[in-house]
Amino acid sequence: MQHPANDNPESPSQEGQNPEGHPAAQRALHWALAARARRGEPGVVVVGGGLAGLACAVRLAERGMPALVLEARRRLGGRASSAVDGQSGEEIDNCQHVTLGCCDRYLALLRTLGVLHTFAFSDEQWWRTSEGRLSHLRPSSWLPARTSMLPALLASHFLSPKAKLDLARACAAAAVVEREAMQQQSFAQWLDAHDQGELVREHFWTPLIVSACNATLEATSAASALHVVQGAVLPGPHASRIGLPTTPLRALYDPAREIISRAGGAVVEGAAVSAIDRGACGLVVRVGSTAVRARCVVVATPFEKATGLLASGAFASDPRVEQMRGLSHSPILGLHMRFDRRVMHEPHAVMLGTGVQWAFRKDDAGCVVHGVVSAADAWMNLSGAEIEARALADVRACFPLARVAKLERCRAVKERFATFVPSCSSHAHRARTAHEASPGLLIAGDHTDTGWPATMEGAVRSGEAAARAVVMAFAG
Repeated sequence: MQHPANDNPESPSQEGQNPEGHPAAQRALHWALAARARRGEPGVVVVGGGLAGLACAVRLAERGMPALVLEARRRLGGRASSAVDGQSGEEIDNCQHVTLGCCDRYLALLRTLGVLHTFAFSDEQWWRTSEGRLSHLRPSSWLPARTSMLPALLASHFLSPKAKLDLARACAAAAVVEREAMQQQSFAQWLDAHDQGELVREHFWTPLIVSACNATLEATSAASALHVVQGAVLPGPHASRIGLPTTPLRALYDPAREIISRAGGAVVEGAAVSAIDRGACGLVVRVGSTAVRARCVVVATPFEKATGLLASGAFASDPRVEQMRGLSHSPILGLHMRFDRRVMHEPHAVMLGTGVQWAFRKDDAGCVVHGVVSAADAWMNLSGAEIEARALADVRACFPLARVAKLERCRAVKERFATFVPSCSSHAHRARTAHEASPGLLIAGDHTDTGWPATMEGAVRSGEAAARAVVMAFAG
């Protein structure tokens, strides 16, 4: 087996950055600034080329408004991207990213980028227990949407008759509850109030909510968890259908460059922003020794970077800076595993009773498997060898074919700062896109006040909200 050369491998999204910017980035930035100068318009600067920043710039481009996107890394996509693995030479995603049918704004962005066809969608689900038993959940075509998965759940192996009854009662209650009133209650407390036993928690609520919210049932607010239930589970197969990209994540977002460029904007990678100041005629964004004038600046970075960027400059008094300090992180672990033979038939599977929570088949032969551990705090300080041993034991428990297969390679990717924790207090710390204290300074990202958990959908919605705010600022 090949262990990672670094026993504490981190996500490609945490790769080293030069605060002065890459020389090629500096040249690209100067060309972009020269083009802006010819237009005579300070325009819009978007700090961050992740989903929030790209969604903002693309929607502005559709309105003919040029934006200059500054991305510190030399690739787009932020935490939902991929990079070449130095050991294997393969391009790997930092973690398996999944979309659902209810993620309408993210799907709309993929459609705009012309890459929606690269996703494989399925209404079916596969659930595997730690004893290797498989349950295939296929929605009914003749029942109403809300109850379409009922026959499959009743026939499943992973829930007892009592657990199935408990689940039905809780779903009925979730359908009518006002989730915004549940901000100060954890989802574990909500489950207590609705008599959800240990088995239904372990084999249904935990895999669903931990994967969607990247936090434990105890750490997740009932409001955030109920958003998932009401938005993705109860509306039926269309909302819960699973979409998996069939290309590396980076390829999904590269088309944004051309769209932004056609509108007169530009995307500059390797350009790390060091400060944002107020200028005589608007705002000034500093990239190394270069000052970029802007009428509006959209800070579309993770919350810890946005706080650090704004806290020591002209916007330190913006109440959103202190507000975001109250957010905390939850990590995700991605596991890239290659076996010497087929270990997996189904395209994806929920893994029950194991530390690894999901498995995704990454090749037609079923030899390459990507495992995901959400809320992976307990895994972050493990060595590569320890992670490999645990992951292999989990896969072999759930997939009988893996018990006779040899693991040829395991690459663990740790995303320590993957998402914010959607705790009971997080709602008060999710910043608004615009604030009267800082005209022209907008904040975007899945951590902002979108109403969604930390998801790609939330990131895109925040970017689109920022684009609308920019349009209003220019119209005013």
